[in-house]
Amino acid sequence: MDFKAISAPVADDFDAVNRFIQSHLDSSVPMIREVGEYIIEGGGKRLRPLVCLLSARANGYQGGFHVNISAVIEFLHTATLLHDDVVDESGMRRGRPTVNAVWGNAASVLVGDFLISRAFQLLVQVGHPVLLDILSLSTNVISEGEVLQLINCRDPDTTEERYMRVIHHKTAKMFESAAQTGAVLAVEGDAATGRAKKVFGDYGRHMGIAFQLIDDVLDYTGDVAALGKNVGDDLAEGKPTLPLIYTMREGTPAQAELIRNAIRTGGLDRLDEIIETVQQAGGLEYTRQLARQHTEIALKALADVPDSLYRQSLEQLAREAAARQF
Repeated sequence: MDFKAISAPVADDFDAVNRFIQSHLDSSVPMIREVGEYIIEGGGKRLRPLVCLLSARANGYQGGFHVNISAVIEFLHTATLLHDDVVDESGMRRGRPTVNAVWGNAASVLVGDFLISRAFQLLVQVGHPVLLDILSLSTNVISEGEVLQLINCRDPDTTEERYMRVIHHKTAKMFESAAQTGAVLAVEGDAATGRAKKVFGDYGRHMGIAFQLIDDVLDYTGDVAALGKNVGDDLAEGKPTLPLIYTMREGTPAQAELIRNAIRTGGLDRLDEIIETVQQAGGLEYTRQLARQHTEIALKALADVPDSLYRQSLEQLAREAAARQF
């Protein structure tokens, strides 16, 4: 993903978001400061703040609150990652030890809680009730997604419909909210606000679904150094992702049974065989194709948005979401 080129139209805004995040992660509690600095150093592309910035500018926004809201979105997203790593017992993210691996589960959960509370402090300061409504709903939906994923864990009878619901709740919802909040900042009136929420919500939701579907593919095809996590991590955690669900549904009885047992047990001892099976059954290509379909829906959502460098970057981001290799 040529992130530098995509983010170039809002490069100054993006730098401002990074400075804002650094200045508002501070706390009088030393551990929060220490963990906060560790999180910042960990990097990440900050795609969700980027979507917010581009959406605001694509709608002609000339103010400064898009920086605040982009930072809020990153705080909320980071909090979900901290909590995810505890639930999943993850030891590595973005190529280095997770916060829970370094400081323990309690610190990871509590610093995640701090980030959520700090995010809503900053959101209230902006004083925009529609943004508060969007992001409060988003955090609730994401929490539901975590529980839905927990229910599906190690359940080989998870259907595609159930799994797609998890994808929407856990991943796509925050992309949807990032696009909506940026757009809503730039418009006035109930009609314009409703249209902005619909158009940019559709864009963010379907782009986010495509992004997560490719994540599912990369769990079986990606490079460890590029991914920043181990290949097969989802399987080790018993997550029945779409390539596996498709293989159980469309593969031979023997292939289906191999995948079912792997989901129940973690299956890493037969990872090479599982990867080959998912490829042979068409699970990876099916997932890629579905990602491309959602990308097309995301692009169509922007059809009536005036052309600009910002809209072009949003379009390229959607295309890259379904084409990336890491």
